[in-house]
Amino acid sequence: MTSETTTTTPVGAIPAQPGPTDVTDAGVAREREQEPSEVIAGAGPVVRPGERATVRLRDTGPEEPPRYAPEWLELRESADAAARAHDLLDPLRIRLANLPGKAGVVVHDLGCGTGSMGRWLAPRLDGSQHWILHDRDPYLLHFAAVASPRAAADGSRVTVETRRGDVARLTPDALIGASLVTASALLDVLTREEIDTLAAACAGAGCPALLTLSVAGRVELTPSHPLDAELAEAFNAHQRRGGMLGPDAVTAACEAFADRGATVKVHPSPWRLGPDEKALT
Repeated sequence: MTSETTTTTPVGAIPAQPGPTDVTDAGVAREREQEPSEVIAGAGPVVRPGERATVRLRDTGPEEPPRYAPEWLELRESADAAARAHDLLDPLRIRLANLPGKAGVVVHDLGCGTGSMGRWLAPRLDGSQHWILHDRDPYLLHFAAVASPRAAADGSRVTVETRRGDVARLTPDALIGASLVTASALLDVLTREEIDTLAAACAGAGCPALLTLSVAGRVELTPSHPLDAELAEAFNAHQRRGGMLGPDAVTAACEAFADRGATVKVHPSPWRLGPDEKALT
């Protein structure tokens, strides 16, 4: 389904501007050509008739949620990488190594943004990998496709395709054949119903999930200030706006997966921001 991207952009860098001829990745080409009826069942088609999904940029209408700026996602990527829980990698590697068959690993990355999870995880796993990148935003899918890694830890090939869709409408059908489901900074912007939908889809597909970098409700500032507690409370209230779970998402996700028979492992992954991260802070 896919071929390697041919681009002068260094792997891991985010290009300045997407365009219809920047890439030759078959997943991106497929996204441009597909009609709404061709979208994989349960992937949440949001393409309007006649729309060229991968070249529509930031014309967010009132019926669509706000979009994440790629500049913001690029700014936070190094802090995300430093915070990720490495203790979860060995159990994951063991699980993937024991999968039946030798056809390689198929990873579905939900709400992929600019693809930071793939850039971090793919080079840490052995064996050939095929990443299927899901996001509502075709603008971000473009960045994720062209900046994706091309080699696994052992040098095996990594390929990629994109699917435009809504995580809130995910079904097990969308995850058929998945070896792993991943997501970064996603759980806290979902509602309880959406987390239940995610857990049901993963359980129905019978695959593990690595869900990382969720807001946990703890903000600590040094040096301390009398307004620190008020600031932390305001931040957490903002994260819960519009029915989103914010700092309650980790507990809700643990319950949703456990209710469906999953074994849940939880590890901390705090951001630690110092003077070198002034712009991000």
